[in-house]
Order: sequence, then structure tokens, then C-alpha cells
Amino acid sequence: MFLDPLYIMMIVPTVLLSLFAQIKVKSSYKRYSQIPTSRGITGAQAARLILDAQGIRDVSIELGSGFLSDHYDPRTRVLRLSESVYAGDSLASVGVAAHEVGHAIQHARGYMPLQLRSALVPISSLGSNLAWPLLLIGFIFMAKSLIIAGILFFSLAVLFQLVTLPVEFNASSRALDALPATGILTDMEVSGARKVLTAAALTYVAAAATAIVQLLYFLLRSGLLGGRDE
Repeated sequence: MFLDPLYIMMIVPTVLLSLFAQIKVKSSYKRYSQIPTSRGITGAQAARLILDAQGIRDVSIELGSGFLSDHYDPRTRVLRLSESVYAGDSLASVGVAAHEVGHAIQHARGYMPLQLRSALVPISSLGSNLAWPLLLIGFIFMAKSLIIAGILFFSLAVLFQLVTLPVEFNASSRALDALPATGILTDMEVSGARKVLTAAALTYVAAAATAIVQLLYFLLRSGLLGGRDE
């Protein structure tokens, strides 16, 4: 399958997009992590200011580990920020922290796409784990039933990627609205934070594009799309 010219032709553009997205994220973060905010506010402080401004008192902020491992856990209502974001007072640090607060705001406001994504997490994980073995075995032995089952499971993972897009875009939008509204960043500084978050958003677009292309390939090779078996 991975040596199939059709697969290579279809997947190469998304692989290149993914590489570009990763490079863009790292370069943008590196650039704006060297520009401090005029108020000297750290990522953790910015997160608390935005949460307080939104009237959200039940979300705690913790120091996490790993590079750009920042995330909001809706199950425990905990915002975990990586060390460089938690203690950093740069435009990048504040922008990333505000984005994660955006997810906490979504949770507090009952944002439907976030609720859907949370519900899809275990289903998507199961789908990802089962899809590849079923597809590999199915294509090797030309077992149509296994191929179809694999495609159905893989579709769950694709659905998760698609639902993730509006969730991430909306979190960034909320962050970019909150930063100047709370006085954390000036309008000029928000431009730098926006570039970091835009670069990060591109990684989600690349992931979704890769998943969609792979699903299309499986549909083509199974004969479910195009009306014939290969």
C-alpha cells in the first residue's frame, strides 16, 4: 500500500504541508518568544487575567512539561502550560496561553464543537487503533469485509480531525479578542500573537488534510469510490 504510486502521489502534498506547518510553528514561536510584552505579563498571569475577566473561577493553572505541550483538560478543569509558556513573558507565551484559555471559555460556555470533540476522543482512539491493522490485513488478503470495517473505523479518526478545526480556530479567535480587551497586549502586540496562533492552526489543517487524503485513497482502492475494485 505504501509503495503504491497512487498513494505516494496523493499523500506527498499533505506531507509537504505538514512539514511546512511544523517549520512555520517553530520559526514563529522562536521569533515571537524573543519579544517581551510591554506589560511584562507571563503566560500564567495572562491566563488567570482572562479567566477572571470571563468570570471563570473553577479552572486551575498548572505547570506542565514538554515543549509546547500546553492544553486544557475539560475533565479536571485544569489548564496545563509548558514551562516556556507558563513563566515566559513573550508575545508567543502569552498568545499560546490565551489560546488554551479559549478552550476553557468554550467549555464554560457549552461550545458544541468542543463537546462533540470530547465525546469523540475515545471513539476516535479506538478507530485509529483498529483501522490500520484491519486495512493492512484486508488489502493483503483482499478481504472486502475487513477493508470496509477498517475504512469505517478510520472515518471516525477523520471525523475527529474535522471537528478539531472549528474548535481550534474558535479558541484562537477568543484569545485574540480577549488579549487586547483585558489590556494584556496592545493592538500592535496582538499582531505577533496572531501570527503564532495562525501558524499553529496550520498544523491542524495539515493533519485534517492528511487524514482526508488517506481516507479517499482507501475508498478508491477498495472500489467503494469509483465503482470498481483494484
